[in-house]
Amino acid sequence: MSRVNMFDVNFDNYDFNDLLEFIDTSIEHQRHSYILTCNVDHVIKLRKDDEFRKVYSDAGAVVADGMPIIWASKLLKKPLKQKVSGSDLFTRLGEAFEDRGYRLFFLGAADGIPEKAMRNLQESYPNMNVVGCYSPSYGFEKNEEENRYIIQLLQEARPDIVFVGVGAPKQEKWIYRYYETYRAPISIGVGATFDFLSGNVKRAPELMQKTGFEWFWRLSQEPKRLWKRYLIEDSQFLVLLFKEMFKRKRVKGGQG
Repeated sequence: MSRVNMFDVNFDNYDFNDLLEFIDTSIEHQRHSYILTCNVDHVIKLRKDDEFRKVYSDAGAVVADGMPIIWASKLLKKPLKQKVSGSDLFTRLGEAFEDRGYRLFFLGAADGIPEKAMRNLQESYPNMNVVGCYSPSYGFEKNEEENRYIIQLLQEARPDIVFVGVGAPKQEKWIYRYYETYRAPISIGVGATFDFLSGNVKRAPELMQKTGFEWFWRLSQEPKRLWKRYLIEDSQFLVLLFKEMFKRKRVKGGQG
């Protein structure tokens, strides 16, 4: 598979079928790997977070999560195939997970939310094999005792895929620290996916997702929590895009 480098990130040029192939191969060969879904927020955080960059450098796959990333790839003449977001994994790959009988574990969100997400999913996919759910406490990533407990849960449940929904970059850093210990073939950070699946948070209408305005919908749903991220931090993306365009023009000019 080809890779596309933008914003100092090496994106795997995957659509959902390519990602499923990567998941299938990892599970078949019992590799221990993790998938990163890179959105604008990740690109901004990577500029000033050394640990997050290390997480990225060791990832098994990095996919584009968000229409702004896809549009940027087209502007830079490096077109990525498809937006592959954690929130869409179950609608796009749920049938495949069910057919293959993959063992899934849901880690994240508030008490009762992962279980409700599981029940709602099983209405659409009755044979989906969710082998465990756990809602960690606030600040769990710094609690050694709780982390040992979570790892024990995962080792006993033996999932093929661990979905971690505690927000970025916390979820990715947690996976990076422990994936070789609990040894599931695939781990992936899925942000607010359990909240969406459970109905706890309403997801943006499909038109807003396709036109790149999902951020505006989420901001309107949780303004106190998300205003700084979307209105201040992520606005830096335009500056980074102009820098990438200038860099590409300079490289192209040097080749002429």
